[in-house]
Amino acid sequence: MNIATREAYGEALKELVSNENVVVLDADLAKATKSIEFKKVAPERFFDMGISEADMIGTAAGLATCGKIPFATTFAMFGAGRAFEQIRNSVAYPNLNVKIAVTHAGVTVGEDGGSHQAIEDISLMRGIPNMVVINPADAVEAKKAVHAAVEYYGPMYIRFGRAATPVIHNEDYEFKIGKGEVLREGKDVLIVATGIMVSKSLEAAEILSKENIEATVVNISTIKPLDTDLIVSLANKIGKVVTAEEHSIIGGLGSAVAEVLSEQCPTKLKRIGISDMFGQSGTPEALLEYYGLTVNKIVEEVKSIY
Repeated sequence: MNIATREAYGEALKELVSNENVVVLDADLAKATKSIEFKKVAPERFFDMGISEADMIGTAAGLATCGKIPFATTFAMFGAGRAFEQIRNSVAYPNLNVKIAVTHAGVTVGEDGGSHQAIEDISLMRGIPNMVVINPADAVEAKKAVHAAVEYYGPMYIRFGRAATPVIHNEDYEFKIGKGEVLREGKDVLIVATGIMVSKSLEAAEILSKENIEATVVNISTIKPLDTDLIVSLANKIGKVVTAEEHSIIGGLGSAVAEVLSEQCPTKLKRIGISDMFGQSGTPEALLEYYGLTVNKIVEEVKSIY
């Protein structure tokens, strides 16, 4: 079953309607981001801010000072990019309880092209003090991450996708901020993945197993704070690491893992992601193939390090 994580975001917002402190803001993209689902059930707590992301973040900060829990929603490119200064200075600097919930991240935005494909957003957000950065692997995790965001006090950036992707979790899955998840155990290589690359890593592990290469697959949905204990313990035991993400390899999951390993556990490492280039227009499938965000690429890189 394939479900877009943005769809799960809309469903989660509907489930939060009973919490009167939850408010939702959107930058004229509610139908696309699915925040419109909250408007349907609580129109008095939904605010369309127009095409004005900076204003939206400032307004969300103000609402947070009054005890509200604002979810500020737009496309990832505009949320992390256009509103960066407001996120840094008006939300993170005073450590306000604002959730920046963005959709249409990565190259799977597809035909909208490179101008709308946020592949630097994790890098931008993880560099901001006080910011928690979450990139769910599937719709189940996305919904649980939204619920967890309400219980957590402080700035948070949650990244959702446009394209439908495989659901890998059961409904009883327990999401915890800052904790990685071991999905498969193997002695030969450690694959650390995030977002849509988690399901692809599981597929790759099955192929590798048929060639007598057993992979441990870890889902890192919280990029910051990173589960360093889990990564270091597994890297120490296994000795070979491959990271996979739908994001630039500069500043994203691969960089975060490399930073930890270089300081605590020097290890052979390969990073799969987008290599210092912009996206372009095309179908999601064609773009994933072009940028090497595929099951076959994971298999290839594992073999190269093995």
